Amino acid sequence: MKKVFVTGGNGFLGKFLIKKLSKYKYKIISPSSKICDLKNENSLKKYKDKFDYIFHLAAWTQAGDFCLKHPGEQWLINQKINTNVLNWWKEKQPQAKIIIIGTSCSYSEDSDFKENSYLRGEPIESLYTYAMTKRMLLQGVKAIQKQFKLKWICFVPSTLYGTNYHEDGRQMHFIFDLIRKIISGKYENKKVELWGNGYQKREIIHVENFIDTMIKLLNKKNEIFNIGSGKEYTIKHFSKIISDILNYDHNKIFYDKTKYVGSKSKKLNIAKVTKIIKNYKKNLINEKKGIEEVIKWFLKKRLKKN
Repeated sequence: MKKVFVTGGNGFLGKFLIKKLSKYKYKIISPSSKICDLKNENSLKKYKDKFDYIFHLAAWTQAGDFCLKHPGEQWLINQKINTNVLNWWKEKQPQAKIIIIGTSCSYSEDSDFKENSYLRGEPIESLYTYAMTKRMLLQGVKAIQKQFKLKWICFVPSTLYGTNYHEDGRQMHFIFDLIRKIISGKYENKKVELWGNGYQKREIIHVENFIDTMIKLLNKKNEIFNIGSGKEYTIKHFSKIISDILNYDHNKIFYDKTKYVGSKSKKLNIAKVTKIIKNYKKNLINEKKGIEEVIKWFLKKRLKKN
């Protein structure tokens, strides 16, 4: 039985990953941050098992304008977390393959968004610090590979979506925020206000598709893989889909052009993964169907609260 250690297992991606790995009969250890504080360099030393895989998902960040408000903290905390995980590998887990999660915001806006461009150019200014901590994580595994023979894989997702997203007060990624706001407009008659002019573009990938692709590529080593849908749409397009599903008047939505919008566009180049995995695009969950699934989950949660 293969043994797996997962950081960030209580997060959105982590919960889905653990559920999927359990179906494959992996032995999984994924302590919460209260039990294992990754900012503490001694926190991982109590785990004595020899793991086959270390999935490093943990990162200190949130969606929206969080990066603008906490750049210093993001640098200090994420660098501590990443260094402690890599040092634990060096001292106690040299047999394990490390799987790390990158971010599409690491790419320069004028890049081709191919994997070999991940460390080139300048990330967007508003997301610069977080993007650079992810670049430093990749550079970390590459440096340790050269000296200590670490085996690693880096997966870079477009925006992940699916059911069971957090509702604990943290800022939400755009697709969840759109759904939440339009539901409030529909059922509570609240003003639906979206940031930007609505023409900034985004790409989404269902969390189940992302995880299935990761697992199919676990035999690879020392490579980066973009995982996305290969399609991007405007915020207005997504809000129209959501409005239509909810039978809400899309014309009521107000777009505040003075608010933070992040990157204008960041569609990943997925030529590498589509070449390796047969029928990759055909197996992707249809965006409209996936969004409808998430809306039903939001509505079900809303009914329970009421």
